[in-house]
Amino acid sequence: MLREEHQFDTEEASHDKEYLGHPLGLFILFFVEMWEQFCFYGMKAILVLFMIAPKSAANPGLGWTEGEALALYGWYNMMVYFSSLLGGYIGDKVG
Repeated sequence: MLREEHQFDTEEASHDKEYLGHPLGLFILFFVEMWEQFCFYGMKAILVLFMIAPKSAANPGLGWTEGEALALYGWYNMMVYFSSLLGGYIGDKVG
């Protein structure tokens, strides 16, 4: 009797859309995450180039030194990764 109940569950799950033997949602998740990472790391590189570019009408950079730009870049990276620790702690205590 138990075996029949489990067989019913697997039959119902097999009606989901699949691509190459995997759920379709897995491919959507992969491509969304891939483009998110591409944009995140690509934007950080462009940000540093913008900060060290000289100020002018044709190229409106910030005119920072390379040390200042890389310091801000380092702080930004640190806050991105450490904010998840703070958010996890708050989520555990509040939620």
